[in-house]
Amino acid sequence: MAIVLLSLLLFTAAPPLVDGLTADEAWVFPWPQDQIARYTAYRTDGPIEIDGRLDEACWQRAPRSPRFSDLISGAPGVHDTRAAVLWDDEYLYVGYWVEEPFVEATLTEYGSPIYQDNNVELFIAGQDAYYEFEINAFGTIYEVFFIWEEAYESAGYSRIPEFDRDAEGVRPFNGVGFTNHPRGMRIGYWNWPFPGLRSAVYIDGTLNDNSDRDRGWTVELALPWEGMKWLAMPDNRALPPQDGDVWRMDFARFNQYKEAPPAEDSSGWAWSPHGVWDSHIPEVFPYINFSTTPVSQVE
Repeated sequence: MAIVLLSLLLFTAAPPLVDGLTADEAWVFPWPQDQIARYTAYRTDGPIEIDGRLDEACWQRAPRSPRFSDLISGAPGVHDTRAAVLWDDEYLYVGYWVEEPFVEATLTEYGSPIYQDNNVELFIAGQDAYYEFEINAFGTIYEVFFIWEEAYESAGYSRIPEFDRDAEGVRPFNGVGFTNHPRGMRIGYWNWPFPGLRSAVYIDGTLNDNSDRDRGWTVELALPWEGMKWLAMPDNRALPPQDGDVWRMDFARFNQYKEAPPAEDSSGWAWSPHGVWDSHIPEVFPYINFSTTPVSQVE
């Protein structure tokens, strides 16, 4: 009887092989692999002016994400937040629509801890490194490039001068709430600006004036594919992507307030939840599938 019971437990506890992860690997990550968001990014077929307004026809046609949900529980966010992705041969484009009744920001200096303001965030993962971007309603940017310690030598980063681990602004990092990641430590480069990045914010309301009620703000990003060469290096992925290529990217919003109890609002909302208070888990990032179909042809 004990042997039968043990066999049953082993059978029911282990998850199936999912998206290249072994059963053991899938088991350790805090959000079910079969519940991770998937999205198709279509090509833009016209110019995009990076002014934060998201008013071009391509943005109106681009599929938008579902309403962002709580980073930990997956419950719907208090305010509506959505994102969309487009691309062409030169840029990856990302747009955010952020409902915010009182738009506020305090930090104005590049590299400030923008997570201390209300913000939106973008993570882009390569095989052995990932990039973090944050922006507030002032348009102030915080960004970091992370390399997995275990891959620093084998993936070739140790031979690249700009990833000198002894440089100023470089320090070890072990996640935020998920500090037992199976890949271990990361090397964080707080001295690495994304080359050629373009960003803009548009506020539909009055910033830092709570005498009236705002509709919110929008964010528009253009990231050159050329700037992703170090993310693409370890597995030699195509830049720009080829039709059907898949990247892992994360889209989130963090707030300095929480919905009143009994709501269990963590104050962090994401396109696809993580199951824990930590954005630094590429294995639970949404799957972004790149299609060469023009967005104008999307029904």
